[in-house]
Amino acid sequence: MLKRTTLSIAVLCALAAGCSRNPQPATTPAPAPAGTAAPAAATTGAPALVPQPAMMEMKGGEGFQITAKTVLRAASPAAQTSASALKELIRRGTGITLTPSLAADAAPDNAIEIVVDPQHASLGAEGYDLTIDAKLVTLKAAAPAGAFYGVQTLRQMLPYWSEYEAIMYQRPRPATLPALHVQDAPRYAWRGAMLDVARHFFTVDEIKRYLDLLALHKMNRLHLHLADDQGWRIEIAKWPDLTIKGGLSEVGGTPGGFYTKAQYADINAYASERFITIVPEIDMPGHTNAALSAYAHLNCNNQAPPPFTGTEVGFSTVCVEKDSTYEFIDDVVREIAAMTPGRYFHMGGDEVKKLTPAQYKLFVERVQGIVQKNGKEMIGWDEIAATTLLPTSIVQHWRPDAKKDELARAPRLILSPANRAYIDMKYDGETALGLNWAGLVPVKTAYDWDPATLVEGAGEKVLGVEAPMWSETLTNIREVEFLAMPRLAAIAEVGWSPASARNWEAFRVRLGAQAMRWTALGVNFYRAPEIPWR
Repeated sequence: MLKRTTLSIAVLCALAAGCSRNPQPATTPAPAPAGTAAPAAATTGAPALVPQPAMMEMKGGEGFQITAKTVLRAASPAAQTSASALKELIRRGTGITLTPSLAADAAPDNAIEIVVDPQHASLGAEGYDLTIDAKLVTLKAAAPAGAFYGVQTLRQMLPYWSEYEAIMYQRPRPATLPALHVQDAPRYAWRGAMLDVARHFFTVDEIKRYLDLLALHKMNRLHLHLADDQGWRIEIAKWPDLTIKGGLSEVGGTPGGFYTKAQYADINAYASERFITIVPEIDMPGHTNAALSAYAHLNCNNQAPPPFTGTEVGFSTVCVEKDSTYEFIDDVVREIAAMTPGRYFHMGGDEVKKLTPAQYKLFVERVQGIVQKNGKEMIGWDEIAATTLLPTSIVQHWRPDAKKDELARAPRLILSPANRAYIDMKYDGETALGLNWAGLVPVKTAYDWDPATLVEGAGEKVLGVEAPMWSETLTNIREVEFLAMPRLAAIAEVGWSPASARNWEAFRVRLGAQAMRWTALGVNFYRAPEIPWR
């Protein structure tokens, strides 16, 4: 769960109908446009869920009341983890402690049952079926991930104060879940976010906090940008100076940092518990000054440049003509691959200004073979679409002006168009943090697009979407949260919900309903003026 360290402030915020502690002046929420009908979620009593489920039917009548007599059952060992997570949310929200147990023969009159069984294969690996009536809550899934996402849906139906970890009650406080039926599965398999830990370093605890935000919104990938000109952030045993020297700096000249192998393993384990895959990126052949400054022979002139703490791009490159460069890359990929449970290795490949097209093509294709040899599938930014790629390789689209014919030929695609999905862009002209080279990205811009139509001819090659967060202007997780939230929730819905379930006017109302929950979690979200925050 997202951790809150100062309960008294959070409680005061909640009593005052929420606060955000933004590094900007407060703004007044904009009213709905004149003549606009209230969205269905605002008039039917449907819970305000983000992302919106694929199908949700309100059943009417009496809901399910959680009391001290409620039985929480995990109908199989595979359901125990989700049952334990739900138990903790119920304890914090009601003061009632339920003890998960394996299913009994007869169902009691007041029970919550979580079933994980391959016989529900029609739901898919991440789908779930949730039915709530007055006597029984049944959550069914074919795999543990689906049960986990179903619990996230139940979490958003519990009182917002269930997110406070230390809150205590004089006596148990019942809660009621609405009577409904949800059948849900994600639109896309890839629902990701990227965090740049190279420009500014973020601690393990800060990474975990970001993972918690992703999990709350049913996102399943965290792409870590682990190396750039300003810093190298992952321990490589065979090349220790990458962190001893290359890990010391960051933008602005403040101390950097790096993750030991043990810390990286901890991040992966924490992510795995939340059904999130870590995708490591070592950017190359450009964006490599930290490595070049640590090992002189990676430079064509065998002279190490000084550490770099600025924000310019395109000036660095490894020496692509040397075989020793590829021996170095093989060592790095092999060690990171061995540390990473997920199937992917991101080789960057963007903003290379010092190589000819022929040199660049040769480099990408040679690195692609190294990645494949080490048992991973290569991902690269969309510049790699100009090269010859293996069927397992993935192009991450980021440039709005990238050649669409090249993108359409890519074996597989992740969509991160900078003018919509780069959540390090400013919200508006008054935003204190962030950049604006791709334009301003208000919440509606981040939400109101369809991945299926972005690249003509791509079709089923589109794996999904990812929201990159570059950190030139960000020094801590509160600043990351300010730019991420609420746009991260918007991208989450773009990746999860079917196009037929998405509507900006309905979304803005559901998004506004998240204010008290995010406040209880201590999230430093931006109160976008176009959202009717509760």
